[in-house]
Amino acid sequence: MSQTIAPRFRALTLLLLAAAGVLLAGAAPASAHAAPTGGDPQQGAVVDKAPSQVSLTFSEQVAVSDDSLRVLDPKGNRVDTGKPANVSGTTYVVRLRSGLPDGTYTVAYQVVSADSHPVGGAYTFSIGAPSKTSATVGDQTVGGGIVGGLYGFGRYVSYAGFVVLAGGAAFVLACWQRGSGVRAVQRLVVSGWVALTAATLALLLLRGSYTTTGEIGEVFDLTLLGQVLQTKTGAALVSRLLLLAAAALFVAVLFGEYQKRADDEKRDLTFGLAIGGTVVAVGLAASWAMSEHASTGLQPGIAMPVDVVHLLAVAAWLGGIAALLVALYRAPAETPIETAAVRRFSRVAFGSVLALVATGTYQSWRQVGSWSALTDTRYGQLLLVKIALVVLTVGVAWTSRRWTGRLAQTATTKAPARARVKIAATAGKKPGPDTKTEAGKAGGKARPGGRAAKGEAARRAAQLARQQAAVDTARQKRLRDADPHRFGLRRSVLMEAGVAVVLLAVTTVLTQTEPGRTETEAKTATSSPSSSSSGAGAVTLDMPFDTGGKDGKGVVRIDIDPARVGGNELHIFALGPNGRLRDIAELKIAFTLAAKDLGPLPVTPEHVTTGHWVASGVQIPMAGDWKVAVTVRTSDIDQVTVTKNAQIG
Repeated sequence: MSQTIAPRFRALTLLLLAAAGVLLAGAAPASAHAAPTGGDPQQGAVVDKAPSQVSLTFSEQVAVSDDSLRVLDPKGNRVDTGKPANVSGTTYVVRLRSGLPDGTYTVAYQVVSADSHPVGGAYTFSIGAPSKTSATVGDQTVGGGIVGGLYGFGRYVSYAGFVVLAGGAAFVLACWQRGSGVRAVQRLVVSGWVALTAATLALLLLRGSYTTTGEIGEVFDLTLLGQVLQTKTGAALVSRLLLLAAAALFVAVLFGEYQKRADDEKRDLTFGLAIGGTVVAVGLAASWAMSEHASTGLQPGIAMPVDVVHLLAVAAWLGGIAALLVALYRAPAETPIETAAVRRFSRVAFGSVLALVATGTYQSWRQVGSWSALTDTRYGQLLLVKIALVVLTVGVAWTSRRWTGRLAQTATTKAPARARVKIAATAGKKPGPDTKTEAGKAGGKARPGGRAAKGEAARRAAQLARQQAAVDTARQKRLRDADPHRFGLRRSVLMEAGVAVVLLAVTTVLTQTEPGRTETEAKTATSSPSSSSSGAGAVTLDMPFDTGGKDGKGVVRIDIDPARVGGNELHIFALGPNGRLRDIAELKIAFTLAAKDLGPLPVTPEHVTTGHWVASGVQIPMAGDWKVAVTVRTSDIDQVTVTKNAQIG
């Protein structure tokens, strides 16, 4: 049976790792955890005279460099001067050259949010009147490409390494101290340390390119590395490396001096290792909490300790599952994991789940903020997936708990019987007949008085003893594996570990996604009501669309200025689900006044830059409640028409 389980175990492991890889590969590039909430001039604005500066306001403080804010003229030349400056709170300003001519200008920004994630985007404004522009700002979806993928994978490996390192060590100390001498458990914990160390070094090297150009060739740029070391994230990564040096000493003692001591001599060392290991684990968890989501936004003083507890609970639970799985499948027959150790881990896992529920509830409220954000934002949707996976894991764990109870009952029932059989076997066995017989045979064949013959007999006797021990060990392992209760426990723990792999991947993607509260607040700050006044008589319409194809969702925003009878100017913006400007294959507009049987009056806007169209001199013949129909085509076959009414005149 064990021969058939091992291939299944390897196949399932590969399948689950592939599923985790798909989740990481399919994740969008790190979404902005800070979002622009306003600008001066505003997006799509037409100003009479050239401004002396451009300002951008974000939802939280950001880190800027010399090229964080760029302003490009219609020919694509930079017209900004000097480094961006933080003038107040979350508002940043860059100065412009004097005497700028009329035309459409592009504002491009690329900054790093307070929770360590890169933010990029662009918008346009015009001086005098809109014009065509040849300005290109490249792909402003920062955090993507090869470097972004590697950075996301590094984050996943670092989380997994921490979980295995901290959770595996806690499992040995709190649940199965004999496991410190099991080679498979040692390899598991050491592999966690190696994975976390390697991933931290990789993240430190990738960080500079990840937050700037995204080019793989700049990974080993020492100038960028020096800049990273001066940031909060760089300091957190360096601190993590220093703590990993202390963790290496902890692991060396745990699997060295500790496992050599007898059980009655381990008490004092167990206490010391528990204290030291807890301090190191808390420090490692804090290296995430103090540099990511918890360190900014609402109630950071409460959020950071809560985040540390959350990470420790995850490690104790999921890392313990990994250690238990290895113990059930790879522990040698002479040192099998005891039922009592499994029951102790069951209690530890239960406490960890309670801590996860408490801290997760607070984190969800803090990051989501509303029921609508739970379903309407990517962060909220991923959070629902994570909750479902946690519930599934708890359900499987409940099954494991039942198998553990049955195994304990079986062990209690069989123990007296095994003792009686052993006593009877010992009483009826003559001392060493096999050994004497074999030795006699070997000696009979040897020449009298030959030392070589005696040595050969001794070697043969030792070989026979080793063979008999191997046979006995294999028999014990077969009997142990044939126990239906132990087999059921192994299978349910394997399922727990499989779900945990996917759960960890979802958590990693979640940490790279803009929190629902931030996304909602940014949309509220930057968008107007469905039909509202945005200036002297101007009207803004936000019209969500879904063509049903790939990348078919988004919002069309139409600014009608001055929204009165006669000539009007239209600015049309296409926004993706993340709120950034995007291009679409085709866009058409038509006005209809059903009350007067007028229309549809077609309008063909002119594309001026990424996600921005302009139509000048649009004639509205009379006042009324006009229906504005927008036809959006995102591919050769995916098209939809959305409508909304606007009061004009």
